Amino acid sequence: MDRTVPTSANEEIQLYLRTYYSLLRSSRAVEIKTLIEAHKRMNSALHIHADEPEPDLAAFTYSILRIPDCLSDVRLVVMGQSERVFAQHGYPDVESWRHMQAPGRRRRSFYDGNGTLAVYIASQSDIDDLIPILTAYQIERRKLHQLLRGDSVRQLLQTCEEDKNGRVEGNDLIRLARMTNIPAEDLDRLGQIWRGQTAVKLLQISQKTQEIAIRSLAGSLTDYKRATRRWWQNVERCVPHVPFADCPVYFVSSNTHTLTNLLSGYALQREKDLFDFVNAQPNSDLKQEYEAIQARNVPSRIENFLYYVLKKFEAARETAVSQRLTHEKNVGINRIPSDHAFDIEVQIVSLNKLSEKSLDPRLKVDGFNKLSRSNAIVVNIDYPLGMAAYQVLTEIARNIAEVRGIYIMGKAATLNGRIGDIMIPSVVHDEHSLNTYLFDNCFTATDVAPHLVYGTVMDNQKAITVPGTFLQNEGYMSVFYKEGYTDMEMEGGPYLSAIYEMVRPRRHPYNELVNLYNANFPIGMLHYASDTPFSKGKNLGSQNLSYYGMDPTYATMVAILRAILQTEIKHLTKP
Repeated sequence: MDRTVPTSANEEIQLYLRTYYSLLRSSRAVEIKTLIEAHKRMNSALHIHADEPEPDLAAFTYSILRIPDCLSDVRLVVMGQSERVFAQHGYPDVESWRHMQAPGRRRRSFYDGNGTLAVYIASQSDIDDLIPILTAYQIERRKLHQLLRGDSVRQLLQTCEEDKNGRVEGNDLIRLARMTNIPAEDLDRLGQIWRGQTAVKLLQISQKTQEIAIRSLAGSLTDYKRATRRWWQNVERCVPHVPFADCPVYFVSSNTHTLTNLLSGYALQREKDLFDFVNAQPNSDLKQEYEAIQARNVPSRIENFLYYVLKKFEAARETAVSQRLTHEKNVGINRIPSDHAFDIEVQIVSLNKLSEKSLDPRLKVDGFNKLSRSNAIVVNIDYPLGMAAYQVLTEIARNIAEVRGIYIMGKAATLNGRIGDIMIPSVVHDEHSLNTYLFDNCFTATDVAPHLVYGTVMDNQKAITVPGTFLQNEGYMSVFYKEGYTDMEMEGGPYLSAIYEMVRPRRHPYNELVNLYNANFPIGMLHYASDTPFSKGKNLGSQNLSYYGMDPTYATMVAILRAILQTEIKHLTKP
């Protein structure tokens, strides 16, 4: 195949990378403002108005969804791989600080309450993600400070009212939009994120400037490997009854809810309770949707609807989560929460304990009863970011007896589809290793399409693994688009690098065309589209797909679990 890799189109991106990595070598903190010009020159597809005086609310919204809410008070962000690394550099007991979370990123963070945020990084990809996000935030916050500092705007922010959902009331919203020239829809979107705090936070931005500095404490490959090893040791410690050294393993990279909901059947067993909960909500759109599904007026799957309602049900019931966890254990599902550096939950599923009666009906396969003789387990991890995928899979591979399949479900940006579509790649170009991987994807459109209600399934696609979400510009994407790469994601390449080392007697190569055909286990990779970058960023952080967003995730997981169950049944029927 013709292997054209963009070089001239990403010179600005490479300059940006070199700039912040050279600065992070300093033993002292570096102010984010020193990166602003390099960030602007990059012309990021996710920050297209970076160099304009008007705020880019799409980029600002994207950023605040991926950093802890305390960032408005932060002056210093400190990055390290472990508690030991933080302690060695003068930050003892960071885990006694206040634990912070961001809606759109699973990255363990702790705030000392006095301007310092400690952030655990699992790989270089965390740096490539965090630095541009902080820089975009810094750029747009400066713009907002200038725009909101007028006396009339401050007076309005001090007196405006917010509704019961935390959004600025209609008349005040319109006045604020007129006074600032910020579209009302963008301000309302901030209200969805800053529920009950929109006016307060905007007033805080108007009243004070903020300059953020960042410091990297360590960055050696050994530090990353040590942190990964500690993460896996916690898994082994939490399930001492699981003989990883003797059991065949099906590895899945997905999320914390789809696999367990489909296998446990808990939500389906509590359908009446969940419907009563929906029915009790005043003016509930969910109630109308439930009735429409029951009357077959809409094509939605009732199972997906119940899985969505279960999350809301558990948020309103103190004992609901513990009851579900007890049920999951009874059907062979063990959850291991993340510990220390890696914010990656693990679920261990014993196939011989699954109950056919509890399964989602889409998982019913011939010969299920044979699984009672299986000693295989499923290891499902909450999908990691970028190079952490390589670290995690290589660590797991070193500590298990046999891999019977590797299945990767993740979200991606699509250059030729719509949000909710599913892409099935058979070629992945990895920007980390610069390798182009060719492999037999064990899935085709036929495996997924019967379970997808709203989107389209596209197989035989070409994917590119990018180093970070902001580290793309239109020229960069256009070069790949011309070569047929339409699926942009962050984990596929690192996973394939790890797979290469599982089936070859050497470390993965660099800048080569790599053939991974005829691996001794199935490789499945499914991406659902969560972004369309050629739409100029308007959808970034702006779309809450509600439970419709669960349609592609459950369609992909149904295909993965059916493949695992059928593969294991075949193993058990061999003479």
